[in-house]
Amino acid sequence: MATTLTRTIEEKQTPAAVKPGVLFRADQSGVEFRQRFVHSEANLQFLDCGEYRLAPQAKSTALSLPGRESLLFMWKGEAAVEVNGREFHLAPYDTLYIPRSAEFVISNEGDTPAAIIQTSAPAENVHPVFHSKFAEFSQREERIRSLSGKNVYMMFDVSEGADKLVAGYTFFEPYARSWPPHNHTDQEETYIFIKGHGSMEVYESPEKLTFVHNVQEGDLVTIPFLNYHPVFSQESPLEFIWCIAGERYWVGDKNKAFMNASVDSLTT
Repeated sequence: MATTLTRTIEEKQTPAAVKPGVLFRADQSGVEFRQRFVHSEANLQFLDCGEYRLAPQAKSTALSLPGRESLLFMWKGEAAVEVNGREFHLAPYDTLYIPRSAEFVISNEGDTPAAIIQTSAPAENVHPVFHSKFAEFSQREERIRSLSGKNVYMMFDVSEGADKLVAGYTFFEPYARSWPPHNHTDQEETYIFIKGHGSMEVYESPEKLTFVHNVQEGDLVTIPFLNYHPVFSQESPLEFIWCIAGERYWVGDKNKAFMNASVDSLTT
């Protein structure tokens, strides 16, 4: 016992190794978060949206959205996300569901910058983490909805656990449009344009069609309840994220008239 005590005292008397300081330049990038909108300023009830930019070799502190569930969309580059002690590697266009209030850490271990889009909505329940890999899901027939001039990829569907969120990607061919126009009584949405350029309308009725805008990469549009929201591509393909908050369904799965375009407009 005396020997152990003597060794402990000696260890306490040994000075700890002195580590050097580190300089971080004012223009040096790390992990940056840009809030794109919160629901209250976007005429929505639930959805918030933001964007993480990660410099090469950057790693965030522990992040959390208290009382909210969220989805991460790997837009540019690749990243790793640690949630509840598990690490998930996100390749381009992968999607990761983060449960209500869960802490997560994002990092970019590569040599090029990365960008992640985040959407979130309030939730009462905790559901499992869910990682959907675009390279896999884009090849699975049950995850693809093919319409005239476009494909929809169901990345986070009703079969996955969540309180309010459903999400995916839509890829338009050149010179295509949404048809038939539709709106929702029980869902709000945002469209986040990630490649190409085109146009979008949002309106309550044709007589009140005042929102007509060209859209390009990085733009996003919010779609409050009961607004029609057609999209038009131009001379190049157009790709966008769509994220729903509210009742959990996709319009074409609920109403087959949307899939076969047998009506001029519809409301779900």
